[in-house]
Amino acid sequence: MKIYIVFIFLSFIVVTASSQKMDNKKLEKILNNTFDSIQGKEGYWQFKYFDRYFLLITDEKHNRMRIVSPIVEEEKLDEEYYKKCLEANYHTVLDVKYVLSDGLLWSVFIHPLKELSEKQVKDAIVQVYSAAATFGRSYTSTELVFGKSN
Repeated sequence: MKIYIVFIFLSFIVVTASSQKMDNKKLEKILNNTFDSIQGKEGYWQFKYFDRYFLLITDEKHNRMRIVSPIVEEEKLDEEYYKKCLEANYHTVLDVKYVLSDGLLWSVFIHPLKELSEKQVKDAIVQVYSAAATFGRSYTSTELVFGKSN
């Protein structure tokens, strides 16, 4: 039992020590190295990925961040879209979710800021893009479908 506790403790130390400690400066560097045109200020950036507009918003004080992309105005949605979005939030959009805010449907990735790695940031952008681009068709963020049999 003691060995098991020591193992868990050491695993926690390794994970904590190797965490990315992401912050706004690192995020801005990732964005500038990945995209041609970034607008905004530290903690609030706008950029375009293929044909979609994105916002990346952070709150360092509360260790939170969001990557969002608008999809469609809420008034254009009917009950069937809502049902499919809720099902997709559980089965097919994985780390991303469909949400309503400010009269729009968005594709959103929300995560603690400090714990993010560069790879996770880039993957999140792809997933947000895919969820937005497949809205109304397959409602997916990756090829993986979790927990739903076809």
